[in-house]
Amino acid sequence: MATGHPHISPPLHGRGAGLNPPNRFEPIAFEPDGDALDAIPPEERPAPATQFLRDNSRTIIAHNDSPDVGFSDSVNPYRGCEHGCIYCYARPTHEYLSFSAGLDFETKIMVKEDAPQLLREALMSRRYDPVSLTMSGVTDCYQPVERKLRLTRGCLEVMLEFGNPVAIITKNHLVTRDIDLLSQLAKLDAALVLVSVTTLDHELARKMEPRTSAPRRRLDAIRELHAAGVPAGVMVAPVIPGLTDHEMPAILAAAAEAGARCAGFTPVRLPGAVAPLFEQWLSDHFPDRKEKVLNRIRSIRGGKLNDPNFGSRMRGQGPWAEQLKSMFDLAKRKAGITGGFPELSTAHFRRPAGPQMELFAR
Repeated sequence: MATGHPHISPPLHGRGAGLNPPNRFEPIAFEPDGDALDAIPPEERPAPATQFLRDNSRTIIAHNDSPDVGFSDSVNPYRGCEHGCIYCYARPTHEYLSFSAGLDFETKIMVKEDAPQLLREALMSRRYDPVSLTMSGVTDCYQPVERKLRLTRGCLEVMLEFGNPVAIITKNHLVTRDIDLLSQLAKLDAALVLVSVTTLDHELARKMEPRTSAPRRRLDAIRELHAAGVPAGVMVAPVIPGLTDHEMPAILAAAAEAGARCAGFTPVRLPGAVAPLFEQWLSDHFPDRKEKVLNRIRSIRGGKLNDPNFGSRMRGQGPWAEQLKSMFDLAKRKAGITGGFPELSTAHFRRPAGPQMELFAR
């Protein structure tokens, strides 16, 4: 049964969302007694603990045919994300699991414990046509629990074993733990890491992306990857008009100084339950800027807070969207980032030989 409860005030420490809105697919929602909740002093209200639940998916490679997503095939060892980014467009995917897009998304994490094995089976299949695989296409593959579970690392070991190219998008410095594997893949032109930097303001990041690595640590990750010969770039994503858009030049300059070879950006998207969550977050943290931010978002989303249409959902439309693109292009040139995203190669893809491996090659 879906859970839903009123906003918890003040905002919970270490959490992006302050509420669990009802699941749109569930006819029943649990509403706790608001008077009873108000009777408990805010400082005594327990913050929800993170739960890790087994995901019994039997496939690991997801395919998409969206014309405005930069990849067609992805691998996600986790569903839900501890990072708790309040703007995360993936939050509504948790509703398909009978959870809420709010606190549930960041506290009920589905774990694909067999991810490396499933990936090995998929790559061994004769039906698999080698293609670059993207990790963190939905939720971050380097969220905090990866430090312990090492599922992303296990998947990278499989990628290296087969020589299959991989592109990673992350907000976590933990990616540097796997430089040993990524540098070997890079020698095959089979690795790219894009580090997402939304803001350089540490305090804003803690409010907006509570369990991600601090901005300076993300820049450190770019620096360490670059030094190890791993192609690294920056994603200024999402850009929030009226809140973080003015930081775009500084982010690109800092990323370039750290060694970023390529860069991209996307305006914020607020699909489904993300819009009311984000509105409440603005009320909690930036009430004076709330209407300005929301109006700016509407100005690039056809008068709404979200535009789900292919072709425009990742770019936005209208004068403000054009201004963001012009700002990005100019700031990128000034930062000295002249290259595009590198093409990864499948030329070194090989299926391991041996009787055990042949069991998977069906």
